[in-house]
Amino acid sequence: MTTPAPTALNRPDGSPLRIAVVDDEQMLTDLLSMALRMEGWDVKAAGSGFDALTLIRDYDPDAVVLDVMMPDLDGMAVLQRLRQSGNDVPVLFLTAKDAVSDRVAGLTAGGDDYVTKPFSLEEVVARLRGLMRRAGSAHAAEAEPILRIADLSLNEDSHEVVRDGVEIELTATEFELLRFLLRNQRRVVSKAQILDRVWNYDFGGKSSVVELYISYLRKKIDAGREPLIHTVRGVGYMIKSPQ
Repeated sequence: MTTPAPTALNRPDGSPLRIAVVDDEQMLTDLLSMALRMEGWDVKAAGSGFDALTLIRDYDPDAVVLDVMMPDLDGMAVLQRLRQSGNDVPVLFLTAKDAVSDRVAGLTAGGDDYVTKPFSLEEVVARLRGLMRRAGSAHAAEAEPILRIADLSLNEDSHEVVRDGVEIELTATEFELLRFLLRNQRRVVSKAQILDRVWNYDFGGKSSVVELYISYLRKKIDAGREPLIHTVRGVGYMIKSPQ
């Protein structure tokens, strides 16, 4: 089932929100950073507890995604040092531990929320949005309801899609897929990212459904016209203006 796109969030001065991601698993750090940048946020990462303290001091983030289990200085110790120094930045813990005692320990230490691995990127983004709203560090932006590329436009309020002056009828899922592509135009998005954001699946979803809906969109959007939707073999899909 599809869900409406959330309102864009910025800092009070209108600049992008700053997120620090701390995890010793490089692949996970890269994946999280990519997902958060797709929200329009500025992201910097650290791979250890000591590096995290330096990053947070110099970067002054609006929120921190912090892994509990790290080899040098664990997440609990990092949080303790932050709070002792008077830094009240919202912290979202990531952990492989799902025991109630571990959750209580993290929240008691001053953590603001807790996500257990494996998790959905959608859940991490939603929890971060909630944390920053409650902390007052994020303000809703007045977003332009119309997304455009070349002669294609999509109205997020009325759900009207028009190409070259011709209105195109899309199903709810096709609309959400096109909106996700347009929000990331000229950027390659993977099948896993599309499943996570359009179908709200974790990575257990079947990628074949993405291929099917991309083919539906192409028939409606690109048939008989200069193609906008492109396949990047072995990586994913991208929407961009014709050359």
